[in-house]
Amino acid sequence: MEHSAADIGTMKEQFATCRGLGIAPMVRVPATQYHFIARMLDAGAFAIMVPMVETVEQAKEIVAATRYPPAGRRGAAFGMAHDDYEGGSVTDKIAAAHARTMVICLIETARGVENVDAIAAVDGVDVCWLGHFDLTNFMGIPGEFQNPAYLAAVDKIVAACAMHGRTAGFMAADEDWARTYLAKGFRMVAYGLDSLLLQRELARGIAALTRAKEGRNA
Repeated sequence: MEHSAADIGTMKEQFATCRGLGIAPMVRVPATQYHFIARMLDAGAFAIMVPMVETVEQAKEIVAATRYPPAGRRGAAFGMAHDDYEGGSVTDKIAAAHARTMVICLIETARGVENVDAIAAVDGVDVCWLGHFDLTNFMGIPGEFQNPAYLAAVDKIVAACAMHGRTAGFMAADEDWARTYLAKGFRMVAYGLDSLLLQRELARGIAALTRAKEGRNA
């Protein structure tokens, strides 16, 4: 939801489809505010990814929005999409929601890297996700993924996750990126973007057809 036009209605439909297929639905909300996080959970999301997490205070607020009292401040709404519109014990529903909800904090600014150890230490944070493009932008080295300063920041994120028992996450654009960052210690890896994967495959197909046509006309 951060970089697209998808709204809560679109997300709710996708969450429902995921449940029917046995896939855990996850959403990247546009900002850290409570109303984005709690509404997505009520709509059926199992995991929340939040952009631009820079401080321990933000991390605590994010976690609180995903937990019911007394562990947090998520508002009560049961018998809805997130619990399949079923009845039952509210206590059991709360326990199930807490057990399944994943919190992913995007670390993508120099300030976020500076505070990543404290962010990773927050109880309820499950993943610290490297936002590699934004990080290089905020560091003043856009797209310089071999810059020593960027690589040091990557290592710091991985070290903070290892210290506090969290998972380091990353979006790999291709197989080489995936192998490289798995070797660095990242254990939650997204692969590619749907539009780029489609473009790549179409380009391969068109190239193959062009070669076949040229060979026939030779």
